[in-house]
Amino acid sequence: MASQPATGFNLAMHKSFLPAAAVLLAAIFLAGCAATKITTAPTAFQNLPPGCDPKSVGEKVGANFLPRKIYCNADGFIVYPEVCAAFGALRFADAAGDSALVQNLVARYESILTPAGSQAVSTNRHVDFHVFGVLPLEIYLLNGDARYRDFGLRLADDQWVNPRADGLAQETRWWVDDCFMIGSLQIQAYRATHDAKYADRVATELAAYLDKLQQPNGLFYHADVSPHFWGRGNGWFAAALAEVLRSLPPDHPKYARLMTGYKTMMASLKKYQAPSGLWRQLVDNDQAWDETSCTGMFTYALIVGVKHGWLDTSYGDVARRGWIGLCGKIDASGAVHDVCVGTNQKDDTQYYLDRPRATGDLHGQAPILWCAWALLEK
Repeated sequence: MASQPATGFNLAMHKSFLPAAAVLLAAIFLAGCAATKITTAPTAFQNLPPGCDPKSVGEKVGANFLPRKIYCNADGFIVYPEVCAAFGALRFADAAGDSALVQNLVARYESILTPAGSQAVSTNRHVDFHVFGVLPLEIYLLNGDARYRDFGLRLADDQWVNPRADGLAQETRWWVDDCFMIGSLQIQAYRATHDAKYADRVATELAAYLDKLQQPNGLFYHADVSPHFWGRGNGWFAAALAEVLRSLPPDHPKYARLMTGYKTMMASLKKYQAPSGLWRQLVDNDQAWDETSCTGMFTYALIVGVKHGWLDTSYGDVARRGWIGLCGKIDASGAVHDVCVGTNQKDDTQYYLDRPRATGDLHGQAPILWCAWALLEK
């Protein structure tokens, strides 16, 4: 996706949580919503070299994120890079047992529950805005506060107002990015409610995108007008498939289709991993530079697949090399280097090869946090 002008947005901060009993009841209910469980404890993720401990890395990248002003576009609306980083930070903080970080992150967004604060969440019908719903839903999954659940469900349901004749969301654009923006929100709504309509929505959407966009080599063109295997575009799809398959019931009619698409893609990523352990700005082009945002997304998808037993142990070694390579791109301040800037679609190989590299861009910070969480998840 193209970069968007950002401004700072401060939300009021204070800490409030439901009574422990309410949280416990929510946890008991939500435990029944998990579709698949982690089946393996891969040796590939043990005995990591210095500087690659997921808890330490997550803490460093989380500490880099928390002091930032909330990332908004020029109109003052919170946009997806902020959401994806916060989503990862919340999950990481919970897995790491860092209650202070959880509380600080919840407080960062608490003002969305007020009339004034809610104005920062756009009601425009666009995937880049609706994806915000994953964040209040994640807060609900952590603390059981129904106000956040209701906020997130409003966005999830709004995404499906007046669906297309084929059952897909009106926001369907056939951009690879969309699969994460739509998929992560709808599967979060399913986790929060266990309502089958959300599972049906996301499975139908992702299966349609697979049928239309996945190429014989398992990768995805950036778009019909751009027949290039752009790294981060493919990363969004890889992350979406892993995210959805974690919770989609295995007996769902479209589960097998999504799993086939996922495994086909993972086999291709195994083939195209660079000697550095990272993946390239153009995945299949060995002249392209090593890019960290796509590497983080691919590594996340691989970690999830290996830990859930979808992939054999050889993929654990691929994920391990990806994680170690990523850790080498994080500086002492927790900023990730070599992140491709926002990128539009263009039928020009050189355009992708020449894209500028950013440091600390949230597109790159977010998947580091996803990976750290996935490595810690039990």
